Amino acid sequence: MSGTIDVPTLAPTLADDSWTVAGRTFRSRLIVGTGKYRDLEETAAAIEASGAEIVTVAVRRVNLSDPKAPMLQDYVDPKRYTYLPNTAGCHTANEAVRTLRLAREAGGWNLVKLEVLGPPPHLYPDMSATFEAAEALIKDGFEVMVYCADDPVGAKRLEEMGCVAIMPLGAPIGSGLGIQNPAMIAMLIEQAGVPLLVDAGVGTASDAAIALELGCDAVLLNSAIAHAKNPVVMARAMKAAVEAGRLAFLAGRMPRRLGADPSSPLTGLIRR
Repeated sequence: MSGTIDVPTLAPTLADDSWTVAGRTFRSRLIVGTGKYRDLEETAAAIEASGAEIVTVAVRRVNLSDPKAPMLQDYVDPKRYTYLPNTAGCHTANEAVRTLRLAREAGGWNLVKLEVLGPPPHLYPDMSATFEAAEALIKDGFEVMVYCADDPVGAKRLEEMGCVAIMPLGAPIGSGLGIQNPAMIAMLIEQAGVPLLVDAGVGTASDAAIALELGCDAVLLNSAIAHAKNPVVMARAMKAAVEAGRLAFLAGRMPRRLGADPSSPLTGLIRR
C-alpha cells in the first residue's frame, strides 16, 4: 500500500458556481457600491479587494461625464466591471425614470437598479412609486433590478411586471442593523422566479453570510465597506463571508432542534 488514502471530494465547490440576471452570468455574488468613500483611490482599492463584478453607481451623485473633474471610470474600469446605474436619492417615480433615462443616454446602460425612497428619517421603499417607475422603465426597454420592501405580495407583483431581480431590504438603508426578518427573506426566496438579492442594512461580514446561507442569489452593499475603519480589509471580509455563506447553503445546514443531541453515541459505552 502507498500509505495514502483517496478521499472522494464530496464538499460543494464554488469553482463552477455562478448566477444569472437578465442573461448576464456572474461568478461573484457580492455587488458593491461606489459611493461614500474618502476618495476614488480608496473606492478602486476596496472594489478590487471585494472581488465584485457588478458595481452600483448613483447617477445623481457620481461624476460620469465631466472630464474636467475626476471620473469614476478612470478608477473603476467599465470594461472590467458591470456598471449598474441606480436611482439613489430619488423620492418620486418621475425622478427615478428621468435619472435612468439620462444614464442610458450617457453610457448606454440598460441593466439598472431602481429604488424610490420614502421620506427621512427611515427612507423606506415607497412601493407605490416603485410600481409606477418600474412599469414605465420596463415599457421603455430597461432591465430593472428593483429595491423593495420585504413584502411577498409586492415582490411578486414586481416580478410579474417584468423586473429581472427582486432586492428586498434587510434593514433600513445605511443602518448596518443586519437582516432583521430572515424568515420573510426566506419566504421571498421560496416564491421568487428571478434572482433575489438582499439590498440594504448589511453592517458586517456575518450579515452578508446570513443572506447567502438563506439562499439569496447575491447581496448588495455599500456603507458596510465604505464606512468601515479600513474599507479595503472589510471588502476582503465581505468577499470571504459571501463565499462562506454560499458554501454553507450548498452544504445544507444541520436541522435545528430543541434540546441536546450528543455528538458521541450513547450505546456501547465502557462501564465499570
